[in-house]
Amino acid sequence: MTQVTTHSWLSRLGQYHPRLIAAAVALNENDLPRAEPLLRQHLQEDPLDVAAIRMFAELAGRIGRYKDSENLLRRALELSPAFTAARANLALVLYRQNRPAEAIEQLNLVVAEEPDNPGHANLQAAALGRIGEFDEAIALYERVLQQAPNQPRVWMSFGHMLKTVGRQADGIMAYRKAIELMPQLGEAWWSLANLKTVKFSDGDIAAMEAALAGGDVASEDRFHLDFALGKALEDRGEAAASFAHYAAGNALRRTELDYDADETTRFVDRLIEIATPEFFAQRAGQGCDASDPVFVLGMPRAGSTLVEQILSSHSQIEGTSELPDIPALARREEDYPLSLPRLSAEQLRNRGEEFLRRTRIQRKTDRPLFIDKLPNNWVHAVFIRLILPSAKIIDARRHPLGCCWSNFKQHFAKGQAFSYDLADMGRYYADYVRLMAHLDRVQPGKVHRVIYERMVDDTEAEVRRLLDFVGVPFEPACLDFHRTERAVRTASSEQVRQPIFRDGTEAWKPFAPWLGPLEQALGPVLAAYPAAPEAW
Repeated sequence: MTQVTTHSWLSRLGQYHPRLIAAAVALNENDLPRAEPLLRQHLQEDPLDVAAIRMFAELAGRIGRYKDSENLLRRALELSPAFTAARANLALVLYRQNRPAEAIEQLNLVVAEEPDNPGHANLQAAALGRIGEFDEAIALYERVLQQAPNQPRVWMSFGHMLKTVGRQADGIMAYRKAIELMPQLGEAWWSLANLKTVKFSDGDIAAMEAALAGGDVASEDRFHLDFALGKALEDRGEAAASFAHYAAGNALRRTELDYDADETTRFVDRLIEIATPEFFAQRAGQGCDASDPVFVLGMPRAGSTLVEQILSSHSQIEGTSELPDIPALARREEDYPLSLPRLSAEQLRNRGEEFLRRTRIQRKTDRPLFIDKLPNNWVHAVFIRLILPSAKIIDARRHPLGCCWSNFKQHFAKGQAFSYDLADMGRYYADYVRLMAHLDRVQPGKVHRVIYERMVDDTEAEVRRLLDFVGVPFEPACLDFHRTERAVRTASSEQVRQPIFRDGTEAWKPFAPWLGPLEQALGPVLAAYPAAPEAW
């Protein structure tokens, strides 16, 4: 995503205080520890310097403190409403907080001031895509690229949007154009690999290897190239070489992420302690009674997109992809999940109603039911049962080795920090199974489980069971789900546009010699699949 940074005004720094110039140079070099004290000292002396406020906001954004960044940018705009660069930064920060509609409001003002800036239009198109306005987003990309055709990252973003709406050939063309303009752009190579349908040529592999060998390749490009080469060599049956690239890409990506497997285990422990049968019985009849949400959750790469595509092929169900709203509501609760017992009946109802309001912008049809298929919502299944007790919850589950291997070879655009280490991933899968098994015990029949391998073996029977749980009659279109035309924003976008195939259930086997850390971390979960270990 194009970011408005200090680069655009470094050339004008002569008019600023020397300390601010030094801070800007440090930011430009990504030396945040050097920039922060310079900015703090400058703002202590001149707290109304909007340029310094904006730079401090940029620093906060780079370390993921988006709320702090937003507050600083709003302060800068309060002091200087015409500060377009700060408004562009604010739009980006809102987008990164999964508030695309608010980002678009700011971008409309920014684009009116700077209509020829391709970065603004790129972000605007991405935000439009986030709220499901795909046609408008594609038209905007086309206008931008007509005016500025030599923008490799804009071509890549255009490819993402084309892939989402099913225009695979056009998406491939856009990715190839991005690579032509910038051969070391690792994300474009990975985007081709991530289609799961592109077979790389000898020339492609040589080009990626040459890019990796370059001394000035950025870390982000490097791990994307490793993931893409891993896929290219896997397709050729070169398991050892493929695993080496996957392992290198994962190891590099892991160094940039802060993930603690112990914290996930403690989080699940707390939920299990809280969510007793008595806990739910005391809250019977509370929450928002709306029955239109259908949650599809579980591990990533476990078949949730397939389940969503099947359900979205039904005339009464709308697919809206992965929605950020449940995690956003949960994060707002102080001391979550320990705070759950303290929520009143009114608060539970308000949370459920707010979810419906927040997701309204994603609904484009008048179908009575809609899907939220964010897999990681499994950690919020107890919260969902409290605030939306009439909603349906579907747990999409896949063999632990097949699922976890599929995660390990997948680079996710964001999130899924557990997936870049085999041991972390095994523990995450085990904690997921443990929580869902507990929910089965204390809320029997409230979660419907779809086992991926059973769906492959007897699709019609499993689809009928699924539709019965949701409460809608069987429709033949649900068996022809691959013919359903709809936008799909996940890594499985092309796979769900094909009939179900068995090959994916066996993909981990050539890599079995290297999966020892995963098997050890999974423990008894592996042998018990598809059930949970009896000891739980």
